Amino acid sequence: MLKIAYSPIYKYELPPGHRFPMAKYELIPEQLLYEGTAVEENFFHPEPIDEATILLTHEPAYWEKLKHLTLTPKEVRAIGFPMSEILVQRGRHIANGTIQCAQFAKQYGIAMNIAGGTHHAFTYKGEGFCLFNDIGIAANYCLKYSIASRILVVDLDVHQGNGTAQIFQKEPRVFTFSMHGEKNYPTRKEQSDLDIGLPDGITDEPYLKIVREKLPQLIDLHQPDLIFYLSGVDVLATDKLGRLNLSMNGCKERDKIVLETCKKNAIPVAVSMGGGYSHSLSYIVEAHANTFRVAQHFIFLRVYQKVVVFKARLRT
Repeated sequence: MLKIAYSPIYKYELPPGHRFPMAKYELIPEQLLYEGTAVEENFFHPEPIDEATILLTHEPAYWEKLKHLTLTPKEVRAIGFPMSEILVQRGRHIANGTIQCAQFAKQYGIAMNIAGGTHHAFTYKGEGFCLFNDIGIAANYCLKYSIASRILVVDLDVHQGNGTAQIFQKEPRVFTFSMHGEKNYPTRKEQSDLDIGLPDGITDEPYLKIVREKLPQLIDLHQPDLIFYLSGVDVLATDKLGRLNLSMNGCKERDKIVLETCKKNAIPVAVSMGGGYSHSLSYIVEAHANTFRVAQHFIFLRVYQKVVVFKARLRT
């Protein structure tokens, strides 16, 4: 069964005219249910992570500022959302959703978070619509509790995963791969284990060629037993912030390549949605929904394990 993290708290009330498409977090599950891609049993509602789990990744001083709403005006501007207790709670729910997705992925092969992909949050600060780094928190949790021993982060959002890169710069068990617009935000890039900066205007064919070639190489190199995939749809030609030129079909094919590669190598994958800023909200929802449609074909791990065990017994 495809398990999907969702909570009504994911949709946070923003001032009129704010450029972040917060409504997508309500519309994506509605669309998936309407078309039958998901049923109610697919969804689970994560609780907020506790303080100890936050502190596996984020510095105590930063957490205290979030908890007590004492960020400076400059720090609030860098995050880009008006601060409130509800916003902090929202981030805690999202992060736990990604932790639980990792656990479900170990059971079913794949699990997905309607939100997440908050890859601009550092250990000590937030920025770019990100308070907590959900993948950073989930990866550290999985390492601490032996859910995984070697992790690959595949970040295909159009913006570099600068916060994730900073979090894991000294952690050899986590390999960070970010493929992003070279001239796009953030201006000052961090150093991932592998960064591929893309030129403005890149189209489907050369983009997909890189994904097809690089992902198997990285799996062979790092030998992960868990992958976190950030499937941002801000790579689309219609995106207001993306500056790339991928079609809707190209974006869907990207997801298919990533998930097929995970299936082929029997590596569980936890998917976070990441960004998407097309002018049309319905287009954003359609692009994200495609990721779930593709994923429904990749509930694979338990079956794969049974086949391997059965064949192994035949050889003995």
